Amino acid sequence: MANGWAPFIGLIVLAIVVGAAWFLSPKGENQTIWRSTLILSAVSMYLMWAITFIAQLHPLISPINLKIRVEGHAGGSR
Repeated sequence: MANGWAPFIGLIVLAIVVGAAWFLSPKGENQTIWRSTLILSAVSMYLMWAITFIAQLHPLISPINLKIRVEGHAGGSR
């Protein structure tokens, strides 16, 4: 079962990935493009995952079951 610490653990993993992308990007004239691409991709993936995860962890609208019978009412016409 997921808990509330998952986004923070993911943020730590993201920091490690971004640090690795910064220092391990290939040297040369395209180093800035490599760094930008890797870091923006990692941050975008984290944000999409975090938004989806938090939306499922704390939904704004709770599900409504319309098939529940109200107490005192048999459901038929009188």
